[in-house]
Order: sequence, then C-alpha cells, then structure tokens
Amino acid sequence: MTITIWHNPNCGTSRNTLALIRAAGHEPRIVEYLKAPPSRTDLATMIKRMGVPVRQVARKKEPLYEELGLEKPGVTDDQILDAMAANPVLINRPIVETDKGIRLCRPSELVKELL
Repeated sequence: MTITIWHNPNCGTSRNTLALIRAAGHEPRIVEYLKAPPSRTDLATMIKRMGVPVRQVARKKEPLYEELGLEKPGVTDDQILDAMAANPVLINRPIVETDKGIRLCRPSELVKELL
C-alpha cells in the first residue's frame, strides 16, 4: 500500500498519526508540507478528493487566518485556497493519502480507516 502523509513534525496530532501508520506496519512517504508545500492546484485537487469544504482544511487556530481576514463572511473558497497556497502554515494537518482515499486525520484515529 502506498501511503503519503502531509506532515508537520511539530504537531502532536501529526506525530500521533504517523505513529499509528507505522504501528500498522507501514512506512509512509512523509512530506513536510511547510518545507515542500503543495501547489495551489494540488491542494485544490486534494480537498476536492476529500469531499470536504475548503474551510475544513484551513487551520483556523493559526493567527494568520484571522490576520488575513479569512474568518469573515463572504470570503470565497478561492481566496482561502490562495492564502493556504501562499502560507502553508494555514493548511490543517495531517492529511493522509492511501490507496483507499485521502482525508484530514483529525483526530489521529481517523487514519485507521485509510489503512
């Protein structure tokens, strides 16, 4: 099984998800998305494949989210995608992709559905 985790090693949820993948006997491809962010197109494709609203993948707890005014009514999905592409710290994590699909694994245990 091919597994990719869009990972931030400073995030406890991301570390826990990685540990669950390894505990299940897999060694994933690890993409530290703050160092190697997805393109806007790739990010939009991932979100579309997840079948979730763009806002669900945005990291609302990040101060930059509010600084950019992304919490305001009327902000479009395109504006949020642009902000996440320009500032990958706004991408919520971890995102895990396997042969079974792709999802934001918050909480970490959601990764089990992909393994």
